[in-house]
Amino acid sequence: MSDFKKLQKKVRTLQSRAGTAKMELHDLAEDLPVNWTEIKVVAKKTFDAIAELDAAKRELSASENSS
Repeated sequence: MSDFKKLQKKVRTLQSRAGTAKMELHDLAEDLPVNWTEIKVVAKKTFDAIAELDAAKRELSASENSS
């Protein structure tokens, strides 16, 4: 598998992970003030997932532009 295809697969995987984390944060927000102590943990998980996705998208874009 080419590096480009691997990056595409990585981005798809990270999109799924980020979407799941976003929904978990959304669900937590809807249920507030229940489980309010989980805000920092869930927000950090969501932040990290989206940051990793953003980095992978930038890497994929750079790979596309260099071809």
